[in-house]
Amino acid sequence: MRMIFRNLSCLFLLSSFLWASAAHADALEKLRRFAADKTVRANFEQVVTAGGGKKPQFSSGSMAISRPGKFRWQIDKPWPQLIVGDGLKVWAYDPDLRQVTVKKVDAALGSSPAAVLTGTAGSGELEKNFTLRVLGTQGASSADGMDWLEAVPKNPESGFEKLRIGFFGDEIRAMELFDAFGQMTRVSFSAIERNPALPASLFNFTPPEGADVIGD
Repeated sequence: MRMIFRNLSCLFLLSSFLWASAAHADALEKLRRFAADKTVRANFEQVVTAGGGKKPQFSSGSMAISRPGKFRWQIDKPWPQLIVGDGLKVWAYDPDLRQVTVKKVDAALGSSPAAVLTGTAGSGELEKNFTLRVLGTQGASSADGMDWLEAVPKNPESGFEKLRIGFFGDEIRAMELFDAFGQMTRVSFSAIERNPALPASLFNFTPPEGADVIGD
């Protein structure tokens, strides 16, 4: 279940940050506009690549965001998992294990990339927790034609080294998380909807009857 919370940080998106360089204003404006959206919905495909010749792990599902503070990350394949943030707590449910892990939102997210999900444009929280750098099309996977931004955590105990966010046109299309264990997680987004009407029930979670509940 700890892996679920660590991979949670793959879903979440950066809000705004002011840079002195006007050359990167277009990419920053895309990021600002995305962070200003009240709601977001998308499908995703996730690939986790580890060192040592291990085979990549693939998964897919859907996600929804309601700012500030609420999100839903649902893995459908190959094994169902569900992570819900209701604004106060983060719930991670593994149906196969019949186990729920719950943490207060500050403890679950902290200075991790997942904290980005609860933020809004102009909140100022990212500037406190991350060092942000514009990479352009040459700083990361330039062959994919995306413009990239990088976030490096200021907290050395955050559990990851850096997060990259890729834009194609006006849309966020990919995120890459590099953790302290030499593992890279790439999430590719599709069918992105900005400001859709989302039912409040998406961001509520009640542990199923008979499930083991661990945590706060």
